[in-house]
Amino acid sequence: MPDEKDTLKRYLQAQRDALRWKLDGLGERDARWPVTPTGTNLLGLVKHVASMEYEYFGIVFDRPAPEPLPWLDDDAEDNADLWATVDQSRAWVTAFYERAIAHADATIDALALDDTGTVPWWPAGGNTVTLHWILVHMIAETARHAGHADIVRETLDGAIGLRQGVSNLPDRDAQWWAGYVDKLKRTAEEAQYRT
Repeated sequence: MPDEKDTLKRYLQAQRDALRWKLDGLGERDARWPVTPTGTNLLGLVKHVASMEYEYFGIVFDRPAPEPLPWLDDDAEDNADLWATVDQSRAWVTAFYERAIAHADATIDALALDDTGTVPWWPAGGNTVTLHWILVHMIAETARHAGHADIVRETLDGAIGLRQGVSNLPDRDAQWWAGYVDKLKRTAEEAQYRT
């Protein structure tokens, strides 16, 4: 049986892998194409989560990132961590995430679950945390954005799935899915008139 830290690391890694996989096969345009009114895009999600890995497993435990993160500075443009500039290629963002993961994993490996740190951007009095707390926080953070990435990728090109070869959806053709969506729309229309 794996110990608690190994279990938490395994769940975090599964979410990291799911998020990274959503970029597979996409070019520069599609990887950064915004699909929501607030600009949600795949490359931005990966850049954001990588930045949070550096912040939560770095600054919180006095192990700052070994590279500058100017998009997180107080004077940075709003949402600068949620999109990739023209100079921040898909390959660069992916490599940035790999470096952030390596840095985070070094912190996780070096500390005990009950070792403490301080989250400076959280309110005083509630910003002293343990490694255990931050691991759970980052599993939730990464899973939330991996879920966003699922929807963004499906919107872009119809690609679906939990991971390579595992869709977690019924294996049906496009006609079946169109009928299913039509049924959901009819149900939504009918439900609005019931109280």
